Amino acid sequence: MSPTRALNGLGLLACLGLLGYAWYAQSALGLEPCPLCIFQRVGIAASGVLFLLATLQNPKPTGARVYGSLLLLAAIATIGVAARHLWIQHLPEGAVPSCGATLNYMLEVFPLTDVIRKVLSGSGECARVTWTFLGLSMPGWVLIAAAGLGALGAYANFPRLRGSSQQIAQR
Repeated sequence: MSPTRALNGLGLLACLGLLGYAWYAQSALGLEPCPLCIFQRVGIAASGVLFLLATLQNPKPTGARVYGSLLLLAAIATIGVAARHLWIQHLPEGAVPSCGATLNYMLEVFPLTDVIRKVLSGSGECARVTWTFLGLSMPGWVLIAAAGLGALGAYANFPRLRGSSQQIAQR
């Protein structure tokens, strides 16, 4: 198995693990996701689909660079949403926007661009911290995971990165 395929497969497994835990947290722990949480899940799912396609296709260097670039874009978008979520969670109590309509309702009533703008502005339910691990809330861990997935996607799909790190290890 090629290193590119193996590393992309590892990225796919990481995305599946993250989404599996999100599902577990929602269904077993009763943690309902806010709109920003759902957008973060979409970002991780998009990364998972890209890792899956890269694993199945095992592209040549040019195609691998395309996958690496797309994985970096998905990671940056997910990091941006998670960072916004963390910022909202750390606002003083009086500065938190009030709770708005549910995501399902907004998707039924508003155009998609308006829904995205409203969700990214955040609301009261996005400010609540209902889960922490080692002092970080869920969006903090998603930010770290997305950064790791972006780094893995770049390392797996930009062959020069792997070549230079192997040369450094041999010194």
